[in-house]
Amino acid sequence: MADPDCLFCKIVAGEIPSTRVDEDERTVAFMDINPATPGHLLVIPREHSADLLEVPEEDLDAVMQMARKLARRAHERLGADGVNLLNSCGRAAWQTVFHFHVHVIPRYAGDPLRLPWVPGPGDRDEIAAAARKITG
Repeated sequence: MADPDCLFCKIVAGEIPSTRVDEDERTVAFMDINPATPGHLLVIPREHSADLLEVPEEDLDAVMQMARKLARRAHERLGADGVNLLNSCGRAAWQTVFHFHVHVIPRYAGDPLRLPWVPGPGDRDEIAAAARKITG
């Protein structure tokens, strides 16, 4: 079901222009208009789901299959040295469009992107406490 106020639902319906690069019965893939790197694109399910916690498994699977297909194309056709797949779930995780989507971001040696955190050893007790809560 489409959300009449959703930007991505409007793209699926063809009400807002986009540069589509692939699509199938469950997904649409189009270029990001604010690209992090050359070739940055988005893969979305045709049906509206607000985020990762809401998207049905069939749509999640279809989006990830399409993302992998396009990551391979970025590697083969754009000469990408690597690819990041990114999903932001919730405002605290930088989600700004509340229609589930995965960014396919081709990476190139020397591009300006950096991790949003500095990897370093965590507190073992905090790690263990979180693991206990998540397990099972």
